[in-house]
This record gives sequence, C-alpha cells and structure tokens, in this order.
Amino acid sequence: MKITYSRWTDNSLRVEESLQQLLDLFSSLLLRVNADVITALDIFRHLNEQYDMLGDMTMDEFIELLRSQGYLEYKNGQYAASKKSLRKLRNDAFNEIFRSLKKSGVGNHETPFAGQGNERLPEIRNYQFGDSADIIDITQTISNALIRNSDLSNFALCADDVKVYETEHLGSCATVLMIDISHSMILYGEDRITPAKQVALALAEFISIKFPKDELQAILFGDEARKVSLDDIPFISVGPFHTNTLDGLKLSRGILRKMRGSNKQIFMITDGKPSAIFDENGRLFKNPYGLDTRIVNKTLDEAVACRRDGITISVFMLASDNYLVDFIENLTKANHGRAFYTGLNHLGEALFVDYISNRRKHFRG
Repeated sequence: MKITYSRWTDNSLRVEESLQQLLDLFSSLLLRVNADVITALDIFRHLNEQYDMLGDMTMDEFIELLRSQGYLEYKNGQYAASKKSLRKLRNDAFNEIFRSLKKSGVGNHETPFAGQGNERLPEIRNYQFGDSADIIDITQTISNALIRNSDLSNFALCADDVKVYETEHLGSCATVLMIDISHSMILYGEDRITPAKQVALALAEFISIKFPKDELQAILFGDEARKVSLDDIPFISVGPFHTNTLDGLKLSRGILRKMRGSNKQIFMITDGKPSAIFDENGRLFKNPYGLDTRIVNKTLDEAVACRRDGITISVFMLASDNYLVDFIENLTKANHGRAFYTGLNHLGEALFVDYISNRRKHFRG
C-alpha cells in the first residue's frame, strides 16, 4: 500500500474540522427524520443549495465520503444508515447532553455495604475463606510474613499474614424508559420527539459506559404500549395516537418484574395527560377532553401497583398545561415518585441528574 505524506498546515486542521461539522449536521438530520437516509440527504442538499456548506465539494462527493467512511450502506437499491452511523447518533447524543451537565452532576453509585464487590477500598482486613485472590494486598501480606520471620531462606506465609482490600458492592439498577409517541409530540410545529429520542440514545450510551451492569429497556406508548430495541430508537416516529399511559405503565411493570436490578424505576417522557385505556373487552376507550375520571383512576391504580412492587416513577413533562400538571401531581402522590417540568432544553440534564441521585438515595439508604 502506498502512503503519501504532505506538509501539515493550519488549513489542514480547518478542513478536518469542517468535515466533522458536516458529518455532525448530517447525523443531526438523520435523528430528526427517524434515520431515513434519503430524506436526510434531500434536506442536506437543500441546505447546501441555500448556504453552500460543501464549498468546493459536490453533493455526490459528500455522499461518497459518507459511504467510504462507513456511515452509509447500500441496501435494496438505496442508501441506508449503517451500524457506524447509528453508533454515531448515540455518541453525539451522549456528548451533546453531557455538555450541559455540570461536572458534579454525574457520579458513582456505590452502596455503604462492605464485603465482596467490584470496587476496591483503601482499607484492608484479614483474609476470610471465600475471598477472591485478586483483592489480596500483596505488599502488606509479604510485609507481615517478613516481620514474623525475616529468614528469606525459610520464607512462608500463614493465614494471619494475608490481608485483603475491603470492597464495595456496586448496586445495579433496572430502568424502563417510556416515550410518549402520541400526536401531540409534534403538534403545532414543535418537535418534542427528537429531544426524547436524543435523551434515550444518550442514556443507553451512558449506562453502557458508566454502569454496564445496569439494565435499560425502552417502550413507546400511544394508543397502546410496545417494547422497542434500543437500536431502533433512531427510527421512532410519532403517530396519530392518543396517550394510553396506563398501558405503558402496565407493560413497564411487567418488564421490570423480569429484570435483575435491585433498584427498579420507570422514566416517563410525556407531553400530555392520559386520554385512552383499554376497557374490559380489550377495546380502546378514548376521551381527549379534560381529565376523564375512568381513565385517570385506572392509571393511578397502576401507579399504586408499581409502588407496591418497589418501582419508582419519574415523570419528565415536556408541557405544563393544567390538565397534565394536575394528573402528574396525583400520580406522583400515588406512587411516591417524582415529577419534573423540564421543557425541551433541559430534558437530558434533568433525567440524568435524577438517574444518579435516585441511585445514590437508594443504595446509601
């Protein structure tokens, strides 16, 4: 393989930064159009015609750049988002949200219980049967043996010489993220679903990096609730749906029953009051006007059932109309949960801070 070197210049850095900005813009468009590459490219082409973002590069050359760097793949006669492209969406979402967090906003989640765990403490103790060899304090152990018998020709360890590090139990957390996909999430020209997807992607990335033993599942709720893969989050779209909060909570509780985490919680992102439930015959009962007592009471009953199962509900409200606020106030009382009016700009910050603080509260007693 032939490698050609050229002199580095300040312009080289500017070109690299410019290309990265173009990739970031395309990635942002991709998230907004539910990972539809054709639509994202059409919007990008239109923006380029208006603002000449590509400079000397043609649109075809930019598409070839995306393909050559692994962000696009050719499927069924057209371009589609590659795994690398979807991975970039997660990374970008993670980085974007953490730029808004203070350094002190994210921390560890240790428990106060010493014993066999995953994190070493500076304190040491006597070896106990069953302790893992990887927590032995080699330096202190050998020192103890030499103090007891300094004759190196007759060096030997006894049980009292062996010291091990104390360790902390790292608690695990099981979370279901409920995302509202009712029609109001794009009503009146305000895009609320993209920030919700961005937070979901960032949370998935955060947990995989910071707390790999934690579990995260995602569900969507509109007329009904359904579980989705974390890999499918970029493809989420809003439909002509009502808000069946009850079905979302029921499905979440069922999922959490099967999850291993010692701390179980539901994070619900919504912008509307509950407006639908399934009746006793499995038919969808809808009432979008005001707070329907039948819908509200059954939903609150499910919030109580979650509380009895040890599941905390945190609600992140993207709107502040009176009906939604009144309902959420009653729901948090029934569940002993928490509620946040975050708007769109601070959704990620509020959700991540609550994720950490909830773990600290639970694991530290």
